[in-house]
Amino acid sequence: MKYRTLAGTDLQVSEIGFGVWAVSTQWWGEIPEKDGIGLMRHAFDLGVNFFDTGDAYGAGYGEEILRKAFPTDRDKIIIGTKFGYDLEAPRAPGEHKERPQRWEPEFVRRACESSLSRLGTDVIDFYQLHNPRLTAIQQDDTFAELESLKAAGKVRYYGVAVGPDIGWREEGEFAIKVRHTPSQIIYNILEQDPAIDFIRWAEEENVGLLSRVPHASGLLDGKYTRATKFDSGDHRSFRKQQWLDKSMTKVEMIDFLFANKDATMAQVSLKFVLTPRIMASVLVTATEKEQLEEFCAVSEMPELPADELARVDELYADNFGLGEKDPLKSSVA
Repeated sequence: MKYRTLAGTDLQVSEIGFGVWAVSTQWWGEIPEKDGIGLMRHAFDLGVNFFDTGDAYGAGYGEEILRKAFPTDRDKIIIGTKFGYDLEAPRAPGEHKERPQRWEPEFVRRACESSLSRLGTDVIDFYQLHNPRLTAIQQDDTFAELESLKAAGKVRYYGVAVGPDIGWREEGEFAIKVRHTPSQIIYNILEQDPAIDFIRWAEEENVGLLSRVPHASGLLDGKYTRATKFDSGDHRSFRKQQWLDKSMTKVEMIDFLFANKDATMAQVSLKFVLTPRIMASVLVTATEKEQLEEFCAVSEMPELPADELARVDELYADNFGLGEKDPLKSSVA
């Protein structure tokens, strides 16, 4: 495993980071606690030192399970967690709708103290606003409170997790160019807008980036094919079928990027995300040990050929010959 500095901090994070959401939210199937702990321990054994979670994952469970996985190795891992969602707001069982968000200083401090308790630690290495709207990033009192938490030794560094889906250009621009905070973004071969701007701005400002959704929600790890059918009872099935057909056309057009390499499609896709040096770590969603081993091997892969990357740039700029680009929206919507 290789490590990079998250620009603007002294955090040395593994190029492959572990998204704790995979073992704490049940979005990828129910994973027993002992299996989730085993996955994180296996990632650690493979060289992963960066574990990214959030207080909203499992309403605190995503932080609690991380504590259970590393009861004696706290000094060997880097913890990223998030805040901003009101966990006490009423919510129906299984509901995926966003919770209400709160950013007032008193709420931020309480959220931080609660996360510290669940994580069983004295300090959070990287504390992130979780999917904030522009007005939240513009609130000076929120950031003043973060500075107070930093001065008190409860937070080492803070930043912004831009989302929840692709888009949010203004939010990313303000976080990077005005707040000068490291940011977590969505970036992959098929979803490069507005990430390509975030990358350019981050390089200019020397602000570190982290990336998630490197496999475009299954398109770039072989999860879907043209034959994949969505449940007809799903009200989104027709729209998702259209999305899949168009997306698979794009995947077929970049087949050259995966051909004749001693690597899987998933590995090449991760290497693509790590190509910009400002990208400190790519956060993977792994639910099996074999996946982890496949993903972690990417750190030792050779760089992707420059001519192939240039061809991808050309195709993306032309929207893969499919006409005008769709409005920015998440591939998982």
